[in-house]
Amino acid sequence: MTKKFVLLPLSLVAIEAQATVYMTPEQAQSIMFPGETLRPSFRTLDAGQIQAIRKASGVSPLSRQLKAWRASSGGWLIIDEVIGKHEFITYAVALSSTGVLKSMEILDYRESYGGQVRDPRWRAQFVGKRAGNPLRSGSEIKTISGATLSSTHVTDGVRRLLATYAIVLAGG
Repeated sequence: MTKKFVLLPLSLVAIEAQATVYMTPEQAQSIMFPGETLRPSFRTLDAGQIQAIRKASGVSPLSRQLKAWRASSGGWLIIDEVIGKHEFITYAVALSSTGVLKSMEILDYRESYGGQVRDPRWRAQFVGKRAGNPLRSGSEIKTISGATLSSTHVTDGVRRLLATYAIVLAGG
């Protein structure tokens, strides 16, 4: 009796990254600043600003382009990205006219794991923070088990945006 084996091409099995868009920038604007008018106030960071942001936050901006909108109340909406484990996470912060963080939303999450950073209880830890406040993953902000890199990198990103507000936007 002769047995034949069939080899399956296991290399054809690919792990597909999950990309989920939770809200658009326009939806974030209406949720984070309900009833207000927002005007784009995009900026290009110069080398001195990038260095100052890095020094103040410990994190370098990923881009020279700052996507910021000014609310009719004087507050700011800033949309930015951080890298989770392998993919970008797009998030938005709403700041008061004095730079106090009012809310944070995850707009787009592309990783297969770690989406727990969308948990409102975890995001609520950022409310009330401002530039210069201690803001570290694992101390002031709880790290999420199973989303360690995503929660750490989002925390770093928020700290960087608070520093960006103080250095770039606070004067006008």
